[in-house]
This record gives sequence, structure tokens and C-alpha cells, in this order.
Amino acid sequence: MVLGPSRGTSLPPPAMPAALRLLCGVVVPAAMLCTEPLPRITFPSEDPRRTLTHFSQDNVSHYDIFLLDESEGELYVGARDRVLALTVSPGSIRARASIMWGPTAEKTSECAFKKKSQETECFNFIRVLVALNQTHLYVCGTYAFSPACTYIHLENFTLVSSGRGQPFLDGKGQCPFDPQHNYTALLVDGELYTGTMNNFQGNEPIISRSLGTRTLLKTDAFLRWLSDDAAFVASFSIPGDDKVYFFFEETAEEFDFFERLLVPRVARVCKSDVGGDKVLQKKWTTFLKAQLVCSQPGHFPFNVIHHAFVLPRRGGSADFYAVFTSQWQAGRAGSAAICAYSQKDLEKVFEGKYKELNKESSRWTVYSGPDMSPRPGSCSVAPSSDKALTFMKDHFLMDEKVSPIQGRPLLVKSDVTYTRIAVDETRGISGTTYRVLFLATAKGLLHKAVELPEGPHIVESIELFRTPEPVKNLLLAPGKGTLYVGYSRGVLQVPLANCSLHRSCAECVLARDPYCAWHSPEGSCQPTHMATEDRSMWLQDIETGSPATTCHRGRSVAMPRAWGPPEDPTIQVLNPQPNTIVHLLCPCHSALATYSWQQPSSAQENTMQLPDHTLVVIVQPGTAGIYKCQAMENGYTWTVAHYQLKGSAEVALGDGLDEEELAWGSSAIGTPVSYWSQFVTVTVLLVVTVTAAACLALLAYRDQLKARSKVRGCSAPHSPPSRHREKVPLNGGTGEPPAPGAATEEEDEGSHACCLQLDGDIDVDNNRLHVPGQNTA
Repeated sequence: MVLGPSRGTSLPPPAMPAALRLLCGVVVPAAMLCTEPLPRITFPSEDPRRTLTHFSQDNVSHYDIFLLDESEGELYVGARDRVLALTVSPGSIRARASIMWGPTAEKTSECAFKKKSQETECFNFIRVLVALNQTHLYVCGTYAFSPACTYIHLENFTLVSSGRGQPFLDGKGQCPFDPQHNYTALLVDGELYTGTMNNFQGNEPIISRSLGTRTLLKTDAFLRWLSDDAAFVASFSIPGDDKVYFFFEETAEEFDFFERLLVPRVARVCKSDVGGDKVLQKKWTTFLKAQLVCSQPGHFPFNVIHHAFVLPRRGGSADFYAVFTSQWQAGRAGSAAICAYSQKDLEKVFEGKYKELNKESSRWTVYSGPDMSPRPGSCSVAPSSDKALTFMKDHFLMDEKVSPIQGRPLLVKSDVTYTRIAVDETRGISGTTYRVLFLATAKGLLHKAVELPEGPHIVESIELFRTPEPVKNLLLAPGKGTLYVGYSRGVLQVPLANCSLHRSCAECVLARDPYCAWHSPEGSCQPTHMATEDRSMWLQDIETGSPATTCHRGRSVAMPRAWGPPEDPTIQVLNPQPNTIVHLLCPCHSALATYSWQQPSSAQENTMQLPDHTLVVIVQPGTAGIYKCQAMENGYTWTVAHYQLKGSAEVALGDGLDEEELAWGSSAIGTPVSYWSQFVTVTVLLVVTVTAAACLALLAYRDQLKARSKVRGCSAPHSPPSRHREKVPLNGGTGEPPAPGAATEEEDEGSHACCLQLDGDIDVDNNRLHVPGQNTA
């Protein structure tokens, strides 16, 4: 199975009303943070407690596509202009061979002519990499927006010519043109099932079947079985089943919304489909699609699907896991949800009622006509009639929706966007099977969570990269106990278990990691796959994580190490000067624990605990004594930090606490502090700001005066009139009104005082006068 990268180009979500944004941005995230699970342990990038194996090559980027051979000893990687063969083992990744497969100069020139970037887009991004047989691989790439495919001979790891006079095969319909477009590809019984874009414009999605000896089949673009913006994220085939499932998202056309509404979908086709004879020739005759539902009361629906994973069940069925976000995000980074669906529920929907488009009202309604036999869209071996195939043209959408298992998401996490998911099953010491979810985020974090009846427990969070970037691919190698992570600059190998981190039975049990258990005879936390002998000597409690009951059960006199908590940390002796501030650090061993300090009763008035559990001590005569920071989780308490403050005037730093941890808070109380330099700086900045503002205001006023003088043609202000004349005589006589166009005395005085009366039009912009009937010299 080959999966595409995360969505690169998506339309922005529609805006919400201001009041709704306020409600969802404040109330909803606050409610979510109270109930959502937190990672118990967080490992920063390059933390020595969590060892990761890294591989990269110079001038190679976009390690997007993975293919693992059956022995799990060879990993094939599709990158930009490269196909790599890596020899892998736990803790080791070595390059065995490499193929350079970039576009020709002619294709690169054509790509640039199509207004594509020669720096970021006009390359050959590998998008399909499948094992055709024991001797050859089949690979396809974007090839500078001209999709191409070819074969790779595994023995010498070289490209194989097509033998038709062309160096490569046409990859249209098997590989996208644009590297930003989502895609999926799956090889089943020698035939390639793909979901991708079929044209350069990126508005013709297609689900097709190629290779093999049978007729090529594809969806009908004219019948609009898929919306123009359909984006595929995964495809699966269940062993022993005759169906292939495609997970994607598209704009819903069955709802009457004013704005673009995305819906997650699952589509189904039958492997036995051969197309129609007269109707639907070379087209799918079994194509059906249904809507996926992933929602939680009090939240917006999670309607944007990013990735999916299939986990086969014993007995032939399977469960599908998918990661979602909401089109209407709430909070800083929105929320992500994980929903699981059973294959049984999917098939129940596909066996239900159809929707049909009422052409008179242009509305989608439920089909209420008579049933047909065999049922249209079913994987029946009986040939379908032309009537049934004609029915399938317009009845490809199911009426019912696929609901998640238990009717709700498995996990809802705020301020995170999950881009990839992988699920593994492992057996615990008691024989119980646990499902472990590996969730990659858009910022380069990896969450490991175990699925439990009362809700998921996030065992750890790993920061994979120094610089945050999205994870492009996840691939499990359960036989080797490793997980491979693909990103833009390389490949990471992550061990599934990290048992050596836990140094005591209590820590091993509190971790609730299905891959780890406490081995009583050796007194160490070890991977559970090593538990081959008597399992009664292995201690594990995934459901409750209670060391008080679990570790007592395995306690014996012959145990070489302590059964309970680790030894108390070394006492760090401090002898600070009086009237100084000392910061006592409290390491956070678990985000699920609560932390408290034991301190002398006489020192409580001179101490303060910070949000990160650091204790601030103002050194006074009564503060000398023993200080312990204790953590309590699941009713179990242990000491994580131990200090002794002495009353001597000499400064003696204890082991493990350096001067930098005390320096910033160790200034003497009451010492006068001068802020003269800060005052001078602020004053100068204020003066400069006020002066600049005044200059700008004067310049603006000067421009206004210039504009006014241009319009009026004046260079001197008006002189005040000497006197005002009466418009109506006091004796009651009638004054003759002035003739039209004649100026009054006031107007004459005013005009002669400053301005000339000009006949013509004034061009203010060019400061010119246009007089009718005269030629300008």
C-alpha cells in the first residue's frame, strides 16, 4: 500500500460569526482540556533517553514513499528524483543502492513553460512504489507534471526499459501531475488500484484499476461519481475479501449549504468487476460511496480526513482507523479526533438504501423504487442487466452514514493536527491483546497511545525533529519492533518499546506500556516479547497501572533490586547566603502525577511554588532544613528531588545543581537597584517618537496649504471687507436685483483683493489654464 503526503493545498475554512468564534475558542477548548488525555512522558528532540536512528543523504529530499519487503530487512524509499534501497535492522539503517530518476531537460522546460516552479515543482516526485513480484518493483512519479512509470529490477536495482521505444510508460491515471495532490495506490493480485487526479488542472479525480491482463476500469467523470476536489488518503484490501476500499474527502453535493462543505467518504469497488458490455463500458459497475461520521456532542463535526489505517481481525474481518480535523476549527490549532470503524458497519451501509438526484427539484432524496436482483453494486458473480447498470449510473451514493465504533471518537485532542496513523496489536503478559496507536502530527511529534475500555492512555510524546515539520509517512515493522518515519530530509527508525527508561517496578507499571513488563528475577523492565518462560514472574498492569498491588504480588526476598520506587535521589546540599533567593527544581517525571513539597514548617512563609513545581525559597534564619519534592500517581508516592539548605554564610553548591540554576534568582534582598540606563533609553525613544510624529503632522499640513493655494490661485489672504451694504433699503424701497452674471460689490471687493477672475478651466494637477477659443503658446 502506498499513501500520499498530507494535504498541501486546501481551501480555507469558512469564517464563523464573531460570537460563535468566541464561544468555541474559549468555552469549548477549556472543556476539552479538562477531559482529554495528556502524554505521560514527553521527550524533547535528541533526548538521550529516547534513542532514534536517523538516515539521510546529501541532495536528497522528500522521503515520502515506503515499501518494506516481507523479511522486514529491506526498506525501499521513494524520494524526489531518487529511489533508495536501504538495509535495515534494529538500530541501523544503511544505503545498499540508489537510482537517480529525474525528468529530462525537455520535460523540465515544458514544466517551466506551464508556469510551474523549477526550484520546487519541476522534479520527479515518486508517488507509487509497489512490489510487482519477487523480481521487480513498479514505480511511478510526477516527472515534472508529466506522470511516468517504469519497472525496477531488484537483483541489480536498475530501471528497466519499457521495450516500446519509449524509456518510460505513461503514468496518467496512476500518478498525480502535481506533487501537492493527494493520492493512494494499492497492488492486489498483480493489479494496481489507484485514487488520484487524472489531469493537469487537478479537477478530475479518478479511481482506476490497471496493469494485469483484464480491462482497465475507472470511474466516470461525466456522471460525477466524484466531486472535482476529491482528495484520496488511503486504500485497503482485506485478505479473503472481494472488495477494495478507498478513503477520501470531497465537497458534499447532497446538502444545501451556502458555503463549501467537506465530507469524509469511503468508496467500495469489487475486485471481480469487469465493466459493462453495452452500458458502463470500461467503467466500474460496482462503485458505491458512503459518508463517514466522526463527531462528539458539544463539538463541531470532524469532517476533514487526513489518513486511515486498516487492522485485520482474526476471522477475516477488519477495523479501520482514521484521523480527522474539523472544517470549523476552534482554539489556536483546532482539534483532532481518531475514529474507528468496523468492516461490518461499512458493509451494512453499502447494503442499505440508495440516494438519488431528483432532476426536477435538484435535491437528493432516498430511492423508494422496487428492489433488483442481483442487487446493483454488489459483488455478485451473476452478470448484471443493462437495467441494473443504468440504475448504477445515478445511484452510487448511499443514504445511511457509517458511524464509528461505540458511536463516538476514540480520542479527541485539542491544539494538535494528526497527519498519520499506524496501529499495532500486541499481547500483554496476561494474554490480553492491546491495540497501540502511533499518531504523527503536523509539527513533528509522535504520540504513542494504548486503546483501553475507559479511554486511550497516551504513553509518551516524542519530538522527532529539531525544527517542527509535518510527518510524511509512517510504516510499522512489528516483526522487528520498529516504526519508520518519513519526512522531508530523511528517515527515522523509532523502537516501539523503551523499557530501559523505567528503573523500578513502580515506574514500569505506572508507564502502562503494553510492550514492557517488570521481570522479577532480574529486577528490570524488559520487552514483553522476551517473556517466553513462566509469565508469573512478569509484572504488568495496563488497565489501572497500580504499583501498590502489582509490584507487591511479585515481591520476593531473592530479588536483586528494589521492587518499589527507585532509590531516593542524592541529597543536594546548599549553603546560600542570607537574604538570597534560591530555586529548588522539581523534575517532572510524569505529566499525570501531582507534585508537592515537604519542607520545614518554619520556612513556609518564605517559600512559593511556581507552576513548573519549582520551589522559590527566600533564605532566612528559619529556612534551613530538608526539602523533598514528591510525586503521586495512581495513589503511589515517590521522591523525585531532595535538598538540604544549611544556615552557613558560605555558598556550597551540592552535586547536580549548578550555579546557573540559582544565579538568576540569587540577588540580595534590599540591595538598591539602579534603573537609570533603562530610564534614559525609554526617554530617548519617546523624544524621537514625538519628534517624528510632529514632523509628519507639519508635512501633512504644508501639503494641504499647497493644494488649497493651487485651487484658489491666491498668494495672499483675503482682506476683510470695509463695510457691509444693505441688501434691502430701510425705507421699504425695492432694490433691483443684480443682473445674471453680474458681480456684487462684496464679490468685487473680495475678488480684487486677492484673485483674478479667469475665464476657462483650471487644470489643478498640471497648474495650467485652458481658455476657450485661444491657443496656448
